[in-house]
Amino acid sequence: MEKTVVIIPALNEERSIAQVIGDIPRDLVTEIVVVDNGSTDSTARIASGCGATVVNEGRKGYGQACLAGINHIKNSSYTPDIIVFLDGDYSDYPGEMKNLVSPVTEDGYDLVIGSRTVGERQKGALLPQALMGNYVATRLIKLFYGVSFTDLGPFRAIRYDKLLSLDMKDKTFGWTVEMQIKAAKKGLRCTEVPVSYRKRIGTSKVTGTITGSFMAGVKIIWMIFRQLFS
Repeated sequence: MEKTVVIIPALNEERSIAQVIGDIPRDLVTEIVVVDNGSTDSTARIASGCGATVVNEGRKGYGQACLAGINHIKNSSYTPDIIVFLDGDYSDYPGEMKNLVSPVTEDGYDLVIGSRTVGERQKGALLPQALMGNYVATRLIKLFYGVSFTDLGPFRAIRYDKLLSLDMKDKTFGWTVEMQIKAAKKGLRCTEVPVSYRKRIGTSKVTGTITGSFMAGVKIIWMIFRQLFS
């Protein structure tokens, strides 16, 4: 059986992290890595108590937390085959993880995006600004890079060696779109599967505020155009 590691960036998710970890199918994963991205609550303690490996990354940023998780894996005593990225706010459905991993293990795909836009989602779970951002970004990716996506969703699975080959750099809001663009440019086999989505527990650090939504949108569009010249 191939080794799968889950990376969960988390910032002040004490109300949800136990549910996220508890719903992960343990028969599918070798290790669950929760990257505590400077929480001021009990996120790290709860995650550790639920059996996760906790990595502390005080430098803020979604991408920064993901990079810290990857660095932890690089320094581990084993080499995984697949990495799954999953949010810590319980908006994703961890129990659907097999749907993301199966196209990698059974069909030879390198990157599988969990699409919230074509899956079942709770009313209000994806706010209008998020839907619009996905629409614009995915169409620009299709236009410039020739690969069709419907979402930039955080719930995703990727071959570990392919992930390393992407040489990910972004430390903030551009992490997901950077991965998809670089995968397209490198000719990786990419696909999407529908995933369910619900309202997160707690307050969104990005789309829950006007400032956060604006900054995320600017960063995503900037990343799309920047990659044209790199």
